[in-house]
Amino acid sequence: MSVDAGYYTASHHSPGTRSRQLSLSGIKMEEAEEQKLLDGKKEDRSGGKGNFRSNHNQNIGLLHRRALIFLALWYVFSGITLFLNKYILSYQNADPHVLCGMQMFITMCCGLFQLYFPLGTYQPVAAQQRPQNFAKNMFILGLLQLGTIMFGLVAIYFVAVSFAETVKSSAPLFTVLISWLILGERTGVFVFVSLIPVMAGLALCSSHELSFSMMGFLCALATNLCECVQSVVSKSLLSSRSYAYNPAELQFYPNMAAVMLQVPMWYFLVDFAKLQTKLDKNLMSAIFLDGISFHGQTITAYVLMSYISPVTYSVTNTVKRAFLIWLSVLLFGNPVTLWSGIGTVVVFIGVLLYNQATNEDARRRKQFSITQDSLTAIR
Repeated sequence: MSVDAGYYTASHHSPGTRSRQLSLSGIKMEEAEEQKLLDGKKEDRSGGKGNFRSNHNQNIGLLHRRALIFLALWYVFSGITLFLNKYILSYQNADPHVLCGMQMFITMCCGLFQLYFPLGTYQPVAAQQRPQNFAKNMFILGLLQLGTIMFGLVAIYFVAVSFAETVKSSAPLFTVLISWLILGERTGVFVFVSLIPVMAGLALCSSHELSFSMMGFLCALATNLCECVQSVVSKSLLSSRSYAYNPAELQFYPNMAAVMLQVPMWYFLVDFAKLQTKLDKNLMSAIFLDGISFHGQTITAYVLMSYISPVTYSVTNTVKRAFLIWLSVLLFGNPVTLWSGIGTVVVFIGVLLYNQATNEDARRRKQFSITQDSLTAIR
């Protein structure tokens, strides 16, 4: 209908006016074609449609086939890593510091391999110039990953896997704290209310946990803090517009920095004489499989982040923790009291309410905020 209306208006103008309109429309068409060519070149430089940071991948959701595949792989690798960690630490009596170092070293090697052979996890971007703060970002991410792995291993060394995972489910508490201290964000009332069952369930679970240990409890909380900050830093790097970070880079360089940080610590923390007596074929095989599985867990999580929103990722992570908790109870036979089980359920209900409240809070902020696009549309 707009074409017919434009034709009718043009036919009733003078020849001079009509020629000026035709010339202006021609210029606009040329500008549109030039813009398409520029967009095409940008898409080619960024790796085409298969690029890890392509706009096609942003928040597509779990209906996408690749998103479902990487979600399933993330769950599988997370379960294997968690149970291998518990097996190596509890049944093989391995040193957590050694396991942490080997886990990061194997992940570093796998990340180096996938820099040259992506194996379908991302599309390489050619002719990129690294930003000046590249080394700084990788060092910070490596330090956070070292803290996440180290505190997590010490936690499950002292307490049951189910209890450690329940404590880790209190991540929304740290998310709100980090958002307030670092980003200066004010949390809505619904979000604060949703944190009440998380804190109540965590207190109920801790007070009735048979394997409770203050060291394990504090290390699980420290894991939460490091993991939340690491998630914020990782997402900010993956969403950078100046440089397209890929999952293999976030695997190789941070783990290389973490290994360089931890190797000197081994001199003071590891009993090498005792280590030599424990190293055998079974332990080395378990550590190798554990490192491969941890690499698969982290790189599939990075790929999954490119397909789903942060809220969806948080919900899927909550479901994963619930699955791992009850699976660990069945496999390891961890004794669970009635009140501890009720506390675990209350924690997860609170986490789901938190995710819903966060989504509602973001929707309201967007609804009542005035963006630059809205101002342009008004003008």
